[in-house]
Amino acid sequence: MIDSLISDILFGFTGLISIINPVSGAFVFFDRTSSFNDGQRRMLAKRVAMNSFCVLLVAFFVGTPILHFFGISIEALRIGGGLAVAVAGWQMLYAPDRQPDAPQTVEQFDPHLANAKAFFPLTIPFTTGPGTIATAIALNANRTHKLSAFLLSSVASIVISVLVVLVVYFVYARAARLAQYLGVDGTRVALRVSSFLLLCIGVQIILTGLEGFLTPIATLRAGQ
Repeated sequence: MIDSLISDILFGFTGLISIINPVSGAFVFFDRTSSFNDGQRRMLAKRVAMNSFCVLLVAFFVGTPILHFFGISIEALRIGGGLAVAVAGWQMLYAPDRQPDAPQTVEQFDPHLANAKAFFPLTIPFTTGPGTIATAIALNANRTHKLSAFLLSSVASIVISVLVVLVVYFVYARAARLAQYLGVDGTRVALRVSSFLLLCIGVQIILTGLEGFLTPIATLRAGQ
C-alpha cells in the first residue's frame, strides 16, 4: 500500500509539475509584477500558491462531477482552455517591451488589484491552467468508491497538491533573482521564449482535445 501511495504521488507530481513548468512561468510572473518590490512579489507568489492549491484540490475531488453537472467533456475543457492559454501566450509574445527602470514603489501596489491579479491571470490560466486541471481530473477519473482505495487516493491528491504549490511558491518568490541573474536582455529573451512555450502549450492542449473528440468519430466511421 505504501509503495502504491509513493508511486501515485511521484507520478502525479511529475506529471503536473512538467505541465505547470514553474521556471518558465516565473518569467511571466516577474513580467506581470514588474512594478512590485520584492516583499510584494513574495506576498503575491504566496497568494498564487494558495489559489493553485485550492484549484488542484477542486480538480482532484470535484472536477469530474462539476464537468458532468454542466455537461462539459474533458475534450471541451481542453479545447476552450487551450484557446485561452494560446491567446494569452500570443499577446505576451508580441507585447511591447516594458521599461526596465520602471519605479517599484509601494504607492503603486493596490492589494485588491493584486489579489485579483493573483487569481486571474496568474493562477488561471498561467499556473494551474486547463492542462493542469484536465490532468488532475484525469488522475482521479477512475477513483474507486472502496473506502481504503478512496482514502489512499485522497492522501495522494493532497500530498501532490502540497508539493506542487511549494515548488510554485519557491520559484515565483525568487523570480526577481532569476531575472537579475539573466540581466535585462536575458530576461527579455527568457520572457519571449516563455511566451512562445505558453503559446505552444495552448496549441498542444487544443490538439489533444481535438484528438479526443475526433478519434471516436473516425473509429465509428471506419467500422461502418
